[in-house]
Amino acid sequence: MRKSKKLESLSQTDAMETSQDKKFEKTTLDQIWGDTGAGKYTTLDENAYEQELIAMAKVDIQEHARKKGLVPIDNVTVLRARLLREFRRHISNYTKPAENKDKQIVSKEALKILAEGK
Repeated sequence: MRKSKKLESLSQTDAMETSQDKKFEKTTLDQIWGDTGAGKYTTLDENAYEQELIAMAKVDIQEHARKKGLVPIDNVTVLRARLLREFRRHISNYTKPAENKDKQIVSKEALKILAEGK
């Protein structure tokens, strides 16, 4: 007979956000010492940053791009897209999801099948 799993022990695979998704694993010493990554862009919320970019004038966006190390171009739409892409790249460095460290029990039969490949 199969043992039923509790809902809390199951992993989510549909990429929908839950309260557990707010837990992130610290990957650098700076993060361990308390750096959240918000210093470079003043926020970690993509929607807030996008609204900030929309509210900026062309000259302000170009100056912002210079400060972030991008070459400012004349096309504001493309420049906004580049800035958002750089923002997402920056955020991804600070938001590695914490792994579920639960040990999975492997049956003796499965171990025997895996051992045949050695």
